Amino acid sequence: MEKPTTSAAAAAAQDHNLLLDSPQHGPTLSSASSFEALTGHDPNLSRLATKMFNKTEEYITHELNAPLEDYKLLEEMNKATIAKYKDMRQIAENLNTSTSELSLKFQQLAPMMQQIDEISDTVDKLEAAAYKLDAYSIALENRVKVVLQRKSGGSQVAQ
Repeated sequence: MEKPTTSAAAAAAQDHNLLLDSPQHGPTLSSASSFEALTGHDPNLSRLATKMFNKTEEYITHELNAPLEDYKLLEEMNKATIAKYKDMRQIAENLNTSTSELSLKFQQLAPMMQQIDEISDTVDKLEAAAYKLDAYSIALENRVKVVLQRKSGGSQVAQ
């Protein structure tokens, strides 16, 4: 590929600058700028351009405010979440305190519950002994009846 000569490059740059230059005020910022502030224009065109700029301003304002509103909503949600977590923390602390108190009471009651278990075992043994004693007394009573019947039966025959 050939490089353009310096004179050809300069001519192309000058042609490009002519396209960007305003016929009345010299160079402009872009090739799209055809608005001359000091020259008279069609009033309808000026009114429509002003209306367009106002609508563009309104659109951009709304576009910029939408994320701002989102951030405000997010901030409110964060505040509500913080309040909920504070409540949950307080509940957890109360539960921890209650659990510690119950654990201490259980430790204090443990020896008494051990004594109750020992008394219950003793009562069970005593009950078993009472049943055995009852069975033995019934058996003894039956023997005594048998012996008495023999005695009374033998003494009636002797008379």
